[in-house]
Amino acid sequence: MDNDQQQRGLDWFRAAVPYVSAHRDRTMVIAIAGEAAQTDAFPALLRDIAQLRALGSRVVLVHGARPQIEARLRERELTPHYAQGLRVTDGEALEAVCDAVGRLRLHIEGLLSRNLGSPSVAGTRLRVASGNFVTARPLGVRDGVDFQFTGEVRRVDTRAIERLLDDGQIVLLSPLGYSPTGEVFNLSGEDVATQVAVALRAHKLIFLTEAGPLRDAQGRNLAQLTVPSAEALLTGGQALPEELSGHLRSAIEVCTVRDLRVHLIDRHIDGGLLIELFSRRGIGTLVSREPVEKLRAATVDDVGGIFDLLQPLENEGILVRRSREHLELEIDCFRVLDADGLIIGTAALYTFPETGAAEIACLALHTDYRGSGRGDQILEHMEALALRRGHRKVFVLTTRTAQWFQERGYHQGNIADLPPKRQALYNQARNSRVFVKNLA
Repeated sequence: MDNDQQQRGLDWFRAAVPYVSAHRDRTMVIAIAGEAAQTDAFPALLRDIAQLRALGSRVVLVHGARPQIEARLRERELTPHYAQGLRVTDGEALEAVCDAVGRLRLHIEGLLSRNLGSPSVAGTRLRVASGNFVTARPLGVRDGVDFQFTGEVRRVDTRAIERLLDDGQIVLLSPLGYSPTGEVFNLSGEDVATQVAVALRAHKLIFLTEAGPLRDAQGRNLAQLTVPSAEALLTGGQALPEELSGHLRSAIEVCTVRDLRVHLIDRHIDGGLLIELFSRRGIGTLVSREPVEKLRAATVDDVGGIFDLLQPLENEGILVRRSREHLELEIDCFRVLDADGLIIGTAALYTFPETGAAEIACLALHTDYRGSGRGDQILEHMEALALRRGHRKVFVLTTRTAQWFQERGYHQGNIADLPPKRQALYNQARNSRVFVKNLA
């Protein structure tokens, strides 16, 4: 491995560390389709899921089995029957369902057990457990169709699942449910994953999709959606694969009932699950009740994140150096752009009431988010904040970004345009240029 590769690996690890901490002891429900189990990449996918548990996440894995069930039906020369997008399961079909699901569950348990003993997670004593944790009820007769042994989730034994998760085990759930009278019902894997995530009050529900990434009408990948925007996407006339439409409906349901995060990740991308969870940009679509990114007042707990954003710009001479102690003293002046608990942007507002002017300083954005419009978002927020506080004019001092501010309505001024107190602090050695904007 050459030095560049080592540095890239080190940079990735450093960037991932905050996410490892954020996901530790959090419950994640991961749903995979039966199609994934038919690919050569399936062992690697399960190894990634095992890594999540090794890193401290509480993992519930829910698998589907549609292609496996279809294969068992063909072997028995039975014809699949569907109505309203659901399988109609008679007695003979139920035998094929139980056979297919049982075989696949054992296959997954075997692969997980092998992965849990691999060198990358050795010594962690991880185990996988499955059982009859889902109580089901029959769908019954709908629009004249008797679905027989096709059912839906009635109740989840959260106490039993929580005990296994507390014991450090991965919990594996199949698309089967059991009635109090001992009957077995064929369930939708998506329904199981959704209801289990709600019942457990999971931190995340993750769908590893077969239909690829979720895109907008222009073909661009959608990185984030709120519940209203997800609803608009479903009703806006854009043709979506049925799988993705179903995942969006599930996401809307769980985000409405519980304030959790739903991820849609293309299963075909090697390592996509880890990239989505342990990198700033991710690779899939995140659906949440409210925007994940929030511009808010900074607190003392944010000092470390602000310091890490400012330090590279200080090293380049773009910003004046500020110690952590300095940041703590001035923390009330700062606003931060918070992305799911991580600070990706910041700026400070220093006011000079005697002149009606305010300075916008320390505007910084993490490199992964530059060029995305978030810098404009922060600047506009700070200008609005200055206006709310009664200031009709804002100014900035810069050595490198003059054009960027000019493009946003700032005109060049001089030291005499600064409030007297700010003139006294002006650093002649830096020779910063002054730019002013009238807000009124």
